[in-house]
Amino acid sequence: MTEGVVLEGRGLVKRFGRTVALDGVDLAVRGGEAVAIMGPSGSGKSTLLHCLAGIMRPDAGEVTLLGRRVDGMRERERSALRRSRFGFVFQFGQLLPELPAEENVALPLMLGGVPRARAVQQARTWFGPLGLGGMEGQRPGELSGGQAQRVAIARALVTGPSVVFADEPTGALDQATGHDTMHTLVTAAAHNGASLVVVTHDPQVARWCHRVVEVRDGRLLPGHTPSPEFSGGGAR
Repeated sequence: MTEGVVLEGRGLVKRFGRTVALDGVDLAVRGGEAVAIMGPSGSGKSTLLHCLAGIMRPDAGEVTLLGRRVDGMRERERSALRRSRFGFVFQFGQLLPELPAEENVALPLMLGGVPRARAVQQARTWFGPLGLGGMEGQRPGELSGGQAQRVAIARALVTGPSVVFADEPTGALDQATGHDTMHTLVTAAAHNGASLVVVTHDPQVARWCHRVVEVRDGRLLPGHTPSPEFSGGGAR
């Protein structure tokens, strides 16, 4: 494993029938680094995220987390890894509508075997720092889009993951709310020592990251480092 690298994909190939979604992709993410993956629809960027996160297995190549092979794990092992070492933020939050916000945040802990009372207590510690104080008992339908994404960010970070994956995290938000959400996501991840991998089509979202890589026709183009907006501060 390259020094400082937390997550690495080497020679990743993924096919869907005759369509080659990934064609020999190499990507390494360092500890605490925020990387944006950009590209047009159908370019392979979400497939790359899914392979890196252990959601799907590549047809060829390998994925390692801190030097440990992810792609060779059984589904049960990969599921446990996704609950404990990875965090996820999706475009529409994917919060459970029947649960209050604090239980949505606590869910990864409870799935990992933490007793409910202790998991909820730990989840509550995230609400004040993320600007959600007083919303612990509200259900997703009672939250604004930005508030729901902050709950999703808390859920992604509550287990102390090595890497947080965000797939179009501002896609359902207006520009101002999206700006606030990215600030919260980037600074909270950095403050908690998590690397961040963001899939986006929005250059303004990508500007929050240390590095941008572009996927075209399943291949990775050379990246660059436009990061004038990245503050690296702590939200927590």
